[in-house]
Amino acid sequence: MQGNYFKVLTFPILLLLILPLLSFQAKAGEPEDSLANLSRKRANKIALQSAILPGLGQASNHKYWKIPIIYAGFGALVYFIDSNDKNYKLYKTAFLYRNDNDSLTIDQFPNFTTDDIKVRKDYYRRNRDLSYILTAVLYSLNIIDAYVDAQLRNFDISEDLSLRTDPFMGTLQHGEPVAGLRFTFTLK
Repeated sequence: MQGNYFKVLTFPILLLLILPLLSFQAKAGEPEDSLANLSRKRANKIALQSAILPGLGQASNHKYWKIPIIYAGFGALVYFIDSNDKNYKLYKTAFLYRNDNDSLTIDQFPNFTTDDIKVRKDYYRRNRDLSYILTAVLYSLNIIDAYVDAQLRNFDISEDLSLRTDPFMGTLQHGEPVAGLRFTFTLK
C-alpha cells in the first residue's frame, strides 16, 4: 500500500518542480522578441521536451553523449526497483505465513528467525522506496540539465577572459601588516 501511495504522489510533486521552468511569459519592460526572451522560450521548450521524453532535450541541445547515461541510470534504477520489490514481497509473504498461527503453512525460511525475516522485509522495502526516490531525482536532473544547457548555449567562453592571482602585502587601518592573495579579473 505504501509503495502505491508513493507512485501516486510522485507525478504531482514532479509537476510542481517543473512548472517554474515552463513559464512562457516575457518579463515586464522586455521586448516580445528580444534575444533573452527567445532564449528563455527555447530553454522552456527544451525542458518540456525532456519532461515528456527523457533525453529529448539533450538531443535538441546536441549533447547526444548524455542520452545513454540517462537511460543507463533509468535502466539500473528500474532493475533495482524490480529486484527489491520481488524480495520485499517474498519476505513479506514469509513474515505473514510465519505469524498466521496455521500449522499447515509451509515455512520457506526455516533457518531464519521471525526477526530475521522482518529485518529483510524492511530492508528490501526501504531500498525499493529509495530507488523510486532516486528515479524521481534522475528524472528531475534530466530536465534541469536540458534547461541549463539551453540557457547557456550562447554563453561567451572566449579567450578574452582571464583571472590572475598574485601575492599581496598590505597594511590594515591600524598599521598592522597583512599578507594574502590578490585576484585580478581581466576583460580584454
